Amino acid sequence: MIFERAARREFAQGAAGISVALLAILTSTQLIRLLKDAAGGKIAPEAVASLLGFAALGFMPILLSLTLFVAILLSISRAYRDSEMVVWISCGQPLTAWIRPVMRFSLPIVVAIAVLSAFLSPWAKRASVEYRQQLSARSEVSQVSPGSFREARRGQRVFFVESVADDASRVGNIFVASMQDGKLGVVASDTGFLEFMPNGDRFVVLESGRRYEVEPGSPAFRVMEFERYKVRVEDGEAKSSEPYPNHLSLTELIAQDSDPARGELLWRIGVPLSAVILALFAIPLAYVNPRAGRSANLLIAILIYAVYSNLLSISQAWVAQGKVPFGIGLWVPHALMALPLLFLFYRRIAVVLPWQRRGG
Repeated sequence: MIFERAARREFAQGAAGISVALLAILTSTQLIRLLKDAAGGKIAPEAVASLLGFAALGFMPILLSLTLFVAILLSISRAYRDSEMVVWISCGQPLTAWIRPVMRFSLPIVVAIAVLSAFLSPWAKRASVEYRQQLSARSEVSQVSPGSFREARRGQRVFFVESVADDASRVGNIFVASMQDGKLGVVASDTGFLEFMPNGDRFVVLESGRRYEVEPGSPAFRVMEFERYKVRVEDGEAKSSEPYPNHLSLTELIAQDSDPARGELLWRIGVPLSAVILALFAIPLAYVNPRAGRSANLLIAILIYAVYSNLLSISQAWVAQGKVPFGIGLWVPHALMALPLLFLFYRRIAVVLPWQRRGG
């Protein structure tokens, strides 16, 4: 049908623009956080791109759900503003006739949301955590950022490097403070470099510096000058922790019988279901009253989305805490939102339009 093809094409054009805008906003916010961590030495600069990709996969289900809702809402609102809906209703077509093109457009996006929320997003969150653990286990010197202090071995050793060569082969103005045999040792050097031994050991070789050694609580200290001073560095072990429910695969989640796992399963099922209901919500919400202004329905839509999202979060939390059974938490938030959806459809269909009153 020509009408359905035109409607789906307009939905797709609107969704493309909205998704790009939302993705730019969310990725920019996440990128700022990662760059801040990289500048502070918490993560390696080369890890920013990978962590940003993992984060993008994590919030993609919510982004697609919001994109679907807003794209349909704005497209049908334009039809109201341009009086296309007047022609539509005058031809005897009900508002419910929009359900078919909306659902046909929404189905591929809902499937993508389901795949992302069930498989890809949990994998991305788990991979991000594992990647951060691997970064934290890297050698002490490789984690040092120029101009910032970096702790290693739970504060037993502190590094400071003022500058690093472009090829990272040499560093300048190095400060190392460490506790060894109950004594505090401070090493300052002008230059240094990494040295790899045949057996795989690695050393930081400091050149032309001094070592100050003092025992806490004692006034005595020693000062030693050196031409070359080696500090051995080694990788730590990646810390393994119990994975969170939102990091588990779908099969692992179903196999678990804990309340947190049931809460996470509720969320993964609820996100695609909420996308379907929000897409249907957009049809009656798109009604534009010229006297009320063009932004009134958009404000109501934002409120409905916020309420729906909070209902899902509350249901997930209550199921995870064991306050509500899984079966009840699964359908209650969707049922609560389906009631105003049916009311809005009834309100828009049952309303008597001005030209219909004059014709009677």
